[in-house]
Amino acid sequence: MTAPADAAPAAGAETIWVEHVAWFDRVPRAIAMAFVFAVFIGLWELVTRLGVVSPIILPTPGETLADIFLVGRNLIGGEYMLAALWTTLKEVVYGFALAMAIGFSLGILVGETAFGERAIMPYLVAIDTMPKVAFAPLFISWLGFDIESKVALAAFIATFPIVVGTAAGLHSADANARMLFKTMGATRWQTLFKMKLPTGLPQIFTGLKIAAVGVMAGAITGEFLGGGRGFGELIRVASTQLNTPRVFSLIIYLSLVGMMLFGLVVWIQRRFVFWHKDRVVGGEL
Repeated sequence: MTAPADAAPAAGAETIWVEHVAWFDRVPRAIAMAFVFAVFIGLWELVTRLGVVSPIILPTPGETLADIFLVGRNLIGGEYMLAALWTTLKEVVYGFALAMAIGFSLGILVGETAFGERAIMPYLVAIDTMPKVAFAPLFISWLGFDIESKVALAAFIATFPIVVGTAAGLHSADANARMLFKTMGATRWQTLFKMKLPTGLPQIFTGLKIAAVGVMAGAITGEFLGGGRGFGELIRVASTQLNTPRVFSLIIYLSLVGMMLFGLVVWIQRRFVFWHKDRVVGGEL
């Protein structure tokens, strides 16, 4: 006698779909990163030992590591490299602060008003599609060779992601929540600050993280083209002297500064947006 078609499945039968994760996706992040780093260094060492690339163009990992220690001693000793790093750090911090002020203002204008979305946003998109480096000579001619032109270029590069993130965050507010605030008699500013901005914080912080990466590129590009006394100028001088280990070591220290700024934004996000999780390929940011 056969069981009816609508009979319940037997006890112990598999009724829940389970995603099978590949073994390499289960490797801890620290081990995976160490493995990738070891492979990269190994390939780098192999390429330099076989003479595939001239040592003038690509130094060995050992030469680069030795120069990293030299630069580190110079920084710890408070010599000229520390002053150069401080100059670049000021350009990055001031540029990021200026980008946040402009980006939040324009983002609220674009996200809150039809005028901003229809009349302002197309111009912002058009400006963002232009090559940013081409504006460096203009900022230098307008603001001079001092720190102001580097701050302006850094802010110029970092502003648009903040505008887009802020506008997208404001648009992400739930329609039912908007209707609830409207029926309760909330003003436009109350709705903005008590509902739209808190709801849109994940998108806003996404724009901030993108801007934190781009602001360093703006400051260094300004130093390349407009001189100055920062790390960008030290890299330019080292490259003209074909001192590639010094170029590599300075770039590594700049990347550490950029990672610290990015990490600061992520830390603030986790404190204020603790209810939201960002995940990329199965791993938390």
